[in-house]
Amino acid sequence: MGSSTGQPGQQGWDEEVDLLIFGAGAAGMTAALVADHEKMTVLLCEKTGMVGGITSTSGGTTWVPGTKLSVEAGVPDSVDDARRFLQSVVGARGGDAAREAFLQSGPLAIDELARISEVKFVAATAHPDYVNGPGAAYGGRALAPAPFDARALGKDFARVRPPRKEFMGLGGMMVARNDLNMLLAPFASFANFRRTIAVVGRYAMDRLRYPRGTQLVMGNALAARLFYSLRKRGVEVRFDTPLVELVRESGRVTGAIVATPGGGHRRIGARRGVVLATGGITRHPTLRNRFFPTGARGLSLAPETHTGDGVDRARQLGANVENGGDSPGLWMPCSIRRAPGGDSSEDSVWPHIILDRAKPGLIAVNSRGERFVNESNSYHDFVMGMLRDAQGGDGPSVPAHLIVDAAFIREYGLGLLMPARSAGRIAAFERSGYLVKGNTLAELAAKLQVDAAGLARTVETYNRAAVDGKDPAFERGSSPMSRFNGDARQQPNPCIRPIGAGPYYAVTVWPADLACSAGLSGTANGEVLDHGGNVIPGLFACGNDLASIFRGTYPGPGTTLGPAIVFGWRIAKFVAQRCRERGTSRAQGQSVGLKRRKDSCNASSVAIN
Repeated sequence: MGSSTGQPGQQGWDEEVDLLIFGAGAAGMTAALVADHEKMTVLLCEKTGMVGGITSTSGGTTWVPGTKLSVEAGVPDSVDDARRFLQSVVGARGGDAAREAFLQSGPLAIDELARISEVKFVAATAHPDYVNGPGAAYGGRALAPAPFDARALGKDFARVRPPRKEFMGLGGMMVARNDLNMLLAPFASFANFRRTIAVVGRYAMDRLRYPRGTQLVMGNALAARLFYSLRKRGVEVRFDTPLVELVRESGRVTGAIVATPGGGHRRIGARRGVVLATGGITRHPTLRNRFFPTGARGLSLAPETHTGDGVDRARQLGANVENGGDSPGLWMPCSIRRAPGGDSSEDSVWPHIILDRAKPGLIAVNSRGERFVNESNSYHDFVMGMLRDAQGGDGPSVPAHLIVDAAFIREYGLGLLMPARSAGRIAAFERSGYLVKGNTLAELAAKLQVDAAGLARTVETYNRAAVDGKDPAFERGSSPMSRFNGDARQQPNPCIRPIGAGPYYAVTVWPADLACSAGLSGTANGEVLDHGGNVIPGLFACGNDLASIFRGTYPGPGTTLGPAIVFGWRIAKFVAQRCRERGTSRAQGQSVGLKRRKDSCNASSVAIN
């Protein structure tokens, strides 16, 4: 469908609000919360029956420099340091104004959300930036959402998208990172046993009343906290209501046509603007192929419903789509355990984030049997190494193979296989085809269809330097982030030790997108731009619908959620401030279908430029 045209007042709205928002992820829910706080009438339309989008299935870490939370955590951070850091990482790739807006607004947004809602974060004392450079931080910038007791939501708990099944234990139990080691070794100490009993006991009680555990952590906690805050404020979230068409009158976006759960259409006017936060282009049927390299098109961590609706409807109005700079996507290397019977929807996909790649005694090789990247790099940079070592994004390092010895499996596990001493448990992963075993490197190479001579040379070269904890080829273990994710017991380098005698094991990993860098061009206030760089009045974008301010780089943990929240906040603040500056008042009359209206835009001391 194209855009509707006509004269103001001729559209025959079924209802009218101040701000109409599409997409109930972190960005959209933040914009709705802040707009409501600013005394605007708000309607949040969600395509599916649940809130959260990819926020719900993410780790939930939110990268915002310079907050008071960093001071409270004892690792004070500054915006000035973050500015120097981003200049070193992003350089001259562009987007300076938007990044500066993010830096200036980030602390204000996090502080205000804590005051007006149940959205609470805690600054991590140790969660290093992913790239070395001047101004890089070891802690303080990565904010973790506080755990949330979903029992507070009552029946609305069913509206929170569950995390990935691979991240839940016992069929529905979420486990915080600081509890994981205890639960993996419950009999190692009395403290471990006591904590295991507490966590599992709580979960057992939950399952008497709920379909999964109610102790939420990571991105699931963040999504639930945002949703709970909207419910407390009475902000309407309309489910199963996808965007069909944007409406433009006299050059300005004034509303939208949506599909209703009953199968019809509804016309909704938006006096102050329409906000797109629909999850980006990750599963758009043509834009994915247009922007994504060949080797990275096959696997996505985004929900199936993230088909680029917001970006697509904006394009119909002439909006510009950026290619994402260095990379159109932000990546994770993932292994796949195929489901019995061949039903791909039941496959288990494991993102290799922190538990194995940086640990000592693992190498990643391509089809030539050669290493091609620093295995302890961030998940994004690891995949960038896979894609660089390829022609057109599809070559010898797509897929890649993570190779370890038996001692590694016992200590650290590998992918979906948690630390394992049971031969039967290891054999089950072998039988499924997920884990490949070779008594010799030659046997392993044959099963992986990897060059055997190349693999033998690689292991020999790696082991020779690893005896002294060195990696002259890739400098593994040289960054604070890689050392943090390694094993401090291994000295002198927590990321390096020789690979021992056989048997050897491997899992195969593929590139998967966790978010977009490509997206709609926008201003520092999230206003969508057309091909000529002009603002499309009344149209805003945030989250993955908006092109990344980091231009395809991935500076640190949570650098997708941080901008999503901050630009959702900025859009609401900008619209409210413009309302006040123009001295406008709300149109009179009763809005159809909304529970309440408010008197005027709230006075605010925050200037959005």
